[in-house]
Amino acid sequence: MLNFIKNFRNDEDGAVTVDFVVLTAAIVVLGLAVGGAISSGAQDLANDIETQLDTQGDELNQ
Repeated sequence: MLNFIKNFRNDEDGAVTVDFVVLTAAIVVLGLAVGGAISSGAQDLANDIETQLDTQGDELNQ
C-alpha cells in the first residue's frame, strides 16, 4: 500500500495533461482575440475597396 501511495504521488501524467489543456485553451483564446481584432480592420478595408471600385466604374460608364 505504501508503494502505491508513493507511485501515485510521483506520477505526473495528469499534470502534463492539465498543462496541455491549459496551453491549448490559451492558444484558442488568443486566436479568437486576434481574429476579432483583425476582422473589423479587414471589413473596413474591403468597404474602402468596394467604394473605390464603384467610383471607378461610374466614371467609366459616363
